[in-house]
Amino acid sequence: MKGKDTIVYEAHGNLYLNITNRCTAECVFCLKRYSDGVYGYNLRLSKEPTLSEILKELSEHDLSKYREVVFTGFGEPLIRLNDVLEITKWLTKKGIAVRLDTIGHAKLLYPERNVARELAESGMKVVSISLNSQDAETYNQLCDPKYIKAYEKMLEFARDVSKTKMALRFTVVNLPVVDIKKCEKIAKEYCADLKVRGYGGSV
Repeated sequence: MKGKDTIVYEAHGNLYLNITNRCTAECVFCLKRYSDGVYGYNLRLSKEPTLSEILKELSEHDLSKYREVVFTGFGEPLIRLNDVLEITKWLTKKGIAVRLDTIGHAKLLYPERNVARELAESGMKVVSISLNSQDAETYNQLCDPKYIKAYEKMLEFARDVSKTKMALRFTVVNLPVVDIKKCEKIAKEYCADLKVRGYGGSV
């Protein structure tokens, strides 16, 4: 018998939300290429959970024991922007800090909306964007985005985030083609923290 899909999972004192497996890129280093999940949780969804199913799962946890609730998982959370906003408002009302991990293609997904402002207004505390490289050429090689000018638009979204009260963080994966020093410089320019992640797959 197939187990229940993992929508919510715990690690590092945080609670993580896995609300979609869809994404706007096909990154060569994506966990999906070499694993079914993280920390012993299978993150492959048989179907996307509804908003009410996600809220029900969250309500079954003692949320006060976590440092933050994080939108992450095996897909791009902003594909479900309206649900992200509703869940963030729900959590914020309970005094829970919320972080979004995103590839940062919001301006391509929703060109008519100011997504950074909407996230800030919903109560989002931290936005962590996958910077992934020091330039567009390397980014396209590593991430194979579904949109043209994805790197430039990701940086525009980062600029929007930096204009709000939300904290901005960039992440990169420690690969030979990634110039960490140049990425550090970009992060400084955007007043963002930079987190360098290890890579666990085959080269």
